[in-house]
Amino acid sequence: MDQSSGSGSGSDFDYLFKLLLIGDSGVGKSSLLLSFTSDNAIEDLSPTIGVDFKVKYVTINGKKLKLAIWDTAGQERFRTLTSSYYRGAQGVIMVYDVTRRETFTNLSDVWAKEIDMHSTNQDCIKMLVGNKVDKESERVVTKKEGIEFAREYGCLFIECSAKTRVNVEQCFEELVLKILDTPSLTAEGSTAVKRNIFKQKPVSDASTSACC
Repeated sequence: MDQSSGSGSGSDFDYLFKLLLIGDSGVGKSSLLLSFTSDNAIEDLSPTIGVDFKVKYVTINGKKLKLAIWDTAGQERFRTLTSSYYRGAQGVIMVYDVTRRETFTNLSDVWAKEIDMHSTNQDCIKMLVGNKVDKESERVVTKKEGIEFAREYGCLFIECSAKTRVNVEQCFEELVLKILDTPSLTAEGSTAVKRNIFKQKPVSDASTSACC
């Protein structure tokens, strides 16, 4: 996957896809996003206030793609604030922390229900991500459990580490490849979404460092 995060790519792209990161606070959503879109070292980040937003240009299978990636706050008090950001998303990434059992339990108790309630794309591709595999000695959620959950909910699945960047690029690449393989999503990504997606504005203060 060829990639660049600068704005220099302008409007020269074949598709614009909207991706959404969801999951409990502290699972590493913002670190995952930063690891994918930046070459900087990943440090401990403060919690996201509302919604953060980053753009990444990539080339996959000869297609130039503009990825608009929305990073949502995990805290419950921001839930209603972020529901509108599900609109038009072609991909949703559900993130949990392999060292914290409750973040995995909440996938079915909270986050899968959120997708069902707010997603406007019935063909929306879901990706389950078990983060923080760099802390293998602290793991409490097995890979087998992740695979079984993904199978039950019809998700793609990968384990990664935002800190060491293991499987981070593969996470986004697999998701985008699946979107590209779904005709209804590519049709939307090449037309209406281009005009509408940037009408939504992140509600967070741009100067606030973002996190999980």
